[in-house]
Amino acid sequence: MKLAFLASHGGSAARHIASACASGALNGVPVALASNNSRSPALLWAQESGLKWAHLSSARTPDADALDAAILDFLLESGADTLVLSGYMRELGPRVLGQFAGRVVNVHPSLLPRHGGRGMYGDRVHEAVLAAGDTESGATVHLVTQGIDEGPILAQSRVPVLPGDTLESLKARVQATEGDLMLEALRTLQE
Repeated sequence: MKLAFLASHGGSAARHIASACASGALNGVPVALASNNSRSPALLWAQESGLKWAHLSSARTPDADALDAAILDFLLESGADTLVLSGYMRELGPRVLGQFAGRVVNVHPSLLPRHGGRGMYGDRVHEAVLAAGDTESGATVHLVTQGIDEGPILAQSRVPVLPGDTLESLKARVQATEGDLMLEALRTLQE
């Protein structure tokens, strides 16, 4: 696999996957990372890691179709064949989704289809789990399709919601499963 990443902030999934590639735990090569956030720590990490990198955002390219085309051009120039969303906080356009159909993966911090969809990301998801009184939460890696959090599920991890859990304690337990879950999903996709 030739892996490209889109990240909005720290890019923890990208870093975990790159480490797994370096150790031989995943048969893949990280090739590129783009961010919609010019101050993203993921961009600095990509530069330091020798990856092809770019800041591609609606602030720089306000036209959604032109931005979709710019992201696709960047991915194609990098030689990537698989795209990993590593905390990417924007919707992908039809060009990227069409070119990489069946090869775009995302991790969501709940057991989809529960607590997914537009506006459900980060702390909002964990707050919704707690507010709903769920006894179980976890993470889901899914293929990205046009509908938000609606693509086929590749892998899920499960963690209990404990009495007295706070947003931070639940979030930490879910996040602790996400890196290895993403590796499991990428291996499944590879097969």
